[in-house]
Amino acid sequence: MKHSRRQFLRDSACGLTAAAMLSSLERLGLVNAMVQQQIDVAADYKALVCVFLSGGSDCNNMIIPFDNYTDPTGGSTSGYSNVRANSGLAVPLSALSGMKITPANSSGVAFALHPNLSPEVANSGQGPGLLGPWNQGRLAVLCNYGPLLQPTTKAQYQSNVGGVFRPYQLFSHSDQVNQQMTSICNRTGQTGWGGRVSDATTGLNGATILPMSISVAGTNRYQTGVTSRQLAIGTGTLASVLNLNWSGPSSANPFTSGSSYRQLLGFDTDAVLIKSVSDTTNQALSADQILNQPDPTLTATFPSTGLGNQLRQVAKLIKIKDTLGMKRQIFFCSLGGFDTHTNETSADPTVPNGAGGQGNLLTQFSQAARAFYDEMVAQGNSNSVTLFTLSDFGRTFQPSGSGAGTVGTDHAWGSHAFIVGGAVHGGTFYGTYPTLALTGPDDDGGGRGRWIPTTSIEQYAATLATWYGLAAPDLATVFPNLSKFAVQNLGFI
Repeated sequence: MKHSRRQFLRDSACGLTAAAMLSSLERLGLVNAMVQQQIDVAADYKALVCVFLSGGSDCNNMIIPFDNYTDPTGGSTSGYSNVRANSGLAVPLSALSGMKITPANSSGVAFALHPNLSPEVANSGQGPGLLGPWNQGRLAVLCNYGPLLQPTTKAQYQSNVGGVFRPYQLFSHSDQVNQQMTSICNRTGQTGWGGRVSDATTGLNGATILPMSISVAGTNRYQTGVTSRQLAIGTGTLASVLNLNWSGPSSANPFTSGSSYRQLLGFDTDAVLIKSVSDTTNQALSADQILNQPDPTLTATFPSTGLGNQLRQVAKLIKIKDTLGMKRQIFFCSLGGFDTHTNETSADPTVPNGAGGQGNLLTQFSQAARAFYDEMVAQGNSNSVTLFTLSDFGRTFQPSGSGAGTVGTDHAWGSHAFIVGGAVHGGTFYGTYPTLALTGPDDDGGGRGRWIPTTSIEQYAATLATWYGLAAPDLATVFPNLSKFAVQNLGFI
């Protein structure tokens, strides 16, 4: 039976209203086809893997002073143990000896990772964490980064002359998540910086059957672009990613080459909308054919945790990148629960899954991230894949409450981030580690230890994007506030 153009649009739209169809044109690739600049397809492969630590992780218990654990003259307001020990929030010095790290640029001053960032050190039989990549020079720490409108001192923040020193809605979860994901700090951003990078670099992939941006943690603002689209998938087998089905007559089965449905996709391709629908359908069918195979075999053993399953799925997709024809990919993962107003730690923070809210989550993060790093090494993709963290914000240096099983922290501002991969210049701190004093130079003036960032989210993101392949002329478009900062590439990769 001959299908009219009207019937084809009706069937392909699957009941979408006219308004929904219009809003979906971008996702069908129409806008992309019209405005995408022509750039050469990349000869190499690179991927960015974002792990969002949702809720705002307490950076002050992730990277801890070791040599300067106590400030002899700090009283109760300056120094790590001075401020945190009495409440039970401080990680005991005795638990840090095996986690000691000495950054290459710290003039020999030692710090320590939280014990559960490498739980195998204190607990034999536990899966390894991130101390190994640090010692190999493949893990870097970005200290005290966050949303900034421009470089900001304590005095400027407090006076806020002209309203140009305070990011929009500081300390609010939803607004600070938005700023981490969009890098837009003076309003609610509508597109993510990962999405805008995808917009500007889509040509590096050439024609592919999957979009550049893939999330294994649901749709998100970080990967939302103007012309590019994101694909949200689950963590099951790759064969279940698309889960396409056909319930019509066998003669029209779209999975059969030469079927009437397949022939129909070649009709009326001079009409832009119909061609866009046909192209999207063909891409889906091609992707289903490639993905509907046994999962590739991985070398590393991933933990059976939420984040472990997410990173395992990312590792599988990277392993078949050549079959998929991918040259550039941006992935998004998430680990929630870091909003630790209470129950942040425990009496023994070295217990991998009995260390309080943050401690347990750091076990999950470190073991999953290490398995992913080891898998990339085994695949020969370590130099091409970079995993990095974002989080809503840091948390107050001053404890909230007391008692090891009860104490927590509140919303703050600047935080630390981890970057791991074969291309990372690791074993080093980037940015500036804050002065741990409640009324010190890095405190916002509230006296609770809310650090004013010394490095902006735009500097952090622009450094990753430049390595990924974003051209220098596109930096100002993707990161419109970057010019306010003298250093635009932090050099950690």
